[in-house]
Amino acid sequence: MKAQEIKNPIYITVQQDSISRTPVKIEELPDAVKATLSSDRYKDLAPIGAFLVKDGKSEYYLVDVKQAEETTTLKIGKDGVVVE
Repeated sequence: MKAQEIKNPIYITVQQDSISRTPVKIEELPDAVKATLSSDRYKDLAPIGAFLVKDGKSEYYLVDVKQAEETTTLKIGKDGVVVE
């Protein structure tokens, strides 16, 4: 199955128990997050989607990345630090 480009995406903010997830375009991620994604450790991963998550007082990005046929999600702080 081939992936198709979404020409008119719909963005929805989901809020659950004081946690909100707002879709973010890859090109609109903060520079620190983009720098992390392009660093040597993550340069082989292709970002395919991202959300800004607000959980109480903390904010971070969940970035879906793909390598070959595997997809995983990275949790990256606004400062570009990956949260394990």
